[in-house]
Amino acid sequence: MQGAPNIVLQKFDFENFLQAIQEYKISNLKLVPPQVLMLTKSELTAKYDLSTVKEITVGAAPCSRELVEALIAKYPKAAFRQAYGMSELSPCSHIGEFHKMVHGSAGKVLPNQEVRVVDAETGLDATPGQPGEIWVRGPNVMKGYRNNPEATRLTIDAQGWLHTGDIAVVDGEQNFFVVDRMKELIKYKGFQVPPAELEAVLQTYPLVLDAAVIGVWNEAQATEVPLAFVVKQGTMEGQALTEQAVAEYVASKVSAHKRLRGGVRFIEAVPKSAAGKILRKDLRAAAAKEKEIKAKL
Repeated sequence: MQGAPNIVLQKFDFENFLQAIQEYKISNLKLVPPQVLMLTKSELTAKYDLSTVKEITVGAAPCSRELVEALIAKYPKAAFRQAYGMSELSPCSHIGEFHKMVHGSAGKVLPNQEVRVVDAETGLDATPGQPGEIWVRGPNVMKGYRNNPEATRLTIDAQGWLHTGDIAVVDGEQNFFVVDRMKELIKYKGFQVPPAELEAVLQTYPLVLDAAVIGVWNEAQATEVPLAFVVKQGTMEGQALTEQAVAEYVASKVSAHKRLRGGVRFIEAVPKSAAGKILRKDLRAAAAKEKEIKAKL
């Protein structure tokens, strides 16, 4: 629409990426946080002329303030913004402003759509500063999931509002801050990892009685990674279950991006509701507490 050429790599390789920026004098980058981390920390960047980059937009997951500040310090001529969206929104509903960066914000609502922030308990619109689920309605919203009317019905209500499953807070200037996720999908470097799929694989291991998987943030990689909580079945042929054995078993059964990069933790029982639903918020709290203890040590 703008008449701007797009340079697309068949497969992402960081050095090929840097070479393309230099060769084609690329000015605008659309990235995910792990790529920002590479640009910030990799020594390979010194081998290439990246001075043509003027604008960097990041999506798929939030960039931390520390990562953004490191990026800006290294590339002071490049403007930065974050965006929010999903495939079902074709694919963007919010985007930041280059000339007015707000740390941690996914930006403001794009034109030609309606957006609500809805309190999950009351079903009413949340007040400014109060968290709520992002609902979107507009011509950018998908028609539905192919050959899956039930999944469509659970995502788009009778009034046409798409329930994103993401929790946000809005400030007085209409900047959106995504703070949590209702949906259980883990986002690893932009790839979707369904916890239920990993749990099903774990439960096929003879020494595993029960299992639950959550996503935890990995600062070093600037992405979510899957962490498994496992209940032991016992021993088999004198072999005790180990964290490494569990991780290797899962790795042998799934795609590379679905591996348990967050590790394995053994627990006495998986917390569940009376209806049998895994209480992932309890597991997230346990993981956060463990992280806090390690930080103090």
